[in-house]
Amino acid sequence: MSYISPPKYFSAALLRILRLACASMLFAGAVHAQAIDAEPADDPGAIAAPEAWTAHYQSTYIWQRKNAFDAPYSGPNSLSPDREKSYSFTATAAFGWRPWSGAELYFDPEVAQGVPLSHLTGLGGMSNGEMARTSGASPTFYRARLFLRQVWGFGGGSTAVESDLNQLAGMVDKRRLTLTAGNLAVSDLFDANAGSHDARTQFVNWSIMSYGAYDFAADARGYTWGAALEYVDGDWAVRGGRFVQPRDSNGLTLDPKLTRRFGDQLEVDHAHQLGGLAGKVRALAFRNVANMGAYDDAIALAAGTGTPPSVADVRTRHQKIGYGVSLEQALAIDVSVFARASRADGKTETYAFAEIDSSLSGGVLLAGARWSRPLDTAGVALARNGLSTAHRDYLGAGGLGFFLGDGALNYRAEDIAEAFYNVSLNKHAHVGFDLQRIANPGYNRDRGPVMLGAVRLHADF
Repeated sequence: MSYISPPKYFSAALLRILRLACASMLFAGAVHAQAIDAEPADDPGAIAAPEAWTAHYQSTYIWQRKNAFDAPYSGPNSLSPDREKSYSFTATAAFGWRPWSGAELYFDPEVAQGVPLSHLTGLGGMSNGEMARTSGASPTFYRARLFLRQVWGFGGGSTAVESDLNQLAGMVDKRRLTLTAGNLAVSDLFDANAGSHDARTQFVNWSIMSYGAYDFAADARGYTWGAALEYVDGDWAVRGGRFVQPRDSNGLTLDPKLTRRFGDQLEVDHAHQLGGLAGKVRALAFRNVANMGAYDDAIALAAGTGTPPSVADVRTRHQKIGYGVSLEQALAIDVSVFARASRADGKTETYAFAEIDSSLSGGVLLAGARWSRPLDTAGVALARNGLSTAHRDYLGAGGLGFFLGDGALNYRAEDIAEAFYNVSLNKHAHVGFDLQRIANPGYNRDRGPVMLGAVRLHADF
């Protein structure tokens, strides 16, 4: 994952992106205004007619700024102690087509642009979940998704599926088997906690929008190739999949061979009712196999040379294993909570996601009906991220990870608090405000805390 420094005319670039984002929001609002009278009234007993095709769109602009903070020393991969600003912009078109009964084919072209804080270094829980899809200050166009979904129904009643991004409207059996194969994001299928899963509309910190320690297979933009099989039987679901990894740690080029570098995951979830309010519990296990450097091997090699350890010098075939559990629960019609816990073995370098070996997170979401703003949403969440002993020793000896490396380490868990409020412009667009406080950035008690504020513009239809 490589990024360049902010351009000389950073403010002008921001203004151009802001105008583009605002135009996207106004366009989505206009489309919604024209279509709102044609939308059918809500009817729980209605049968959803199957869509033959669908087209959707989203755009998200996030502007972020952090304050200056105290830091007695900094290393090559430190979060800069100086005041900084950052932005990201993504726009995605999502096309779906039903070539035959039970089959769905999807294609998503995407454009991304952005400049991260401190070259995207210095934090375990990175502050902008959209930044993983950007590629620098110049717009980059690419294919985000191209995949086939095949559903086989086995009865047990039916349920309606609404039209959405990468989802055709229609009816599906409550007992069904689904195969998904092609180019997509692992997070499209796994760890779909409704409380926090999408940085475009919810929390933006990496360790709150997902399992922090889930080092899922992905290229530098967050996408991969592979296949997953899911079986749903009423309130129960089990899914498993294998996806290819990058050729190099955090690289953009994927290794196409599914038996050489890959990530396996298995997830089980159960939906329930608690006092008549919906909830869901999930459990996930994952295994990554790739050429990764082990921290202990790097430390041992460096001991004989007197130089800082480097995982790049000891890369060989290793596996990383980990697990996660999560909960989502409605407490009222407009209040819900969520929580996640995850851990990886922490023996080898981060390969595709965040430099986190253990993580706890949770939060509360509110809808604005209580203050006569029913389409507004607000949330407050906390996360605590940690490193394995081997990972701490490696950084303490002056080693560099892909995201971390202060030159030294006075270890303490990284604590993150985040709050956001989305002001709805209409059903399809909002302006959001986000605030984060990160204590011990990069797990270093000698640095920080740091405060970050953000403005988010989002539109979809």
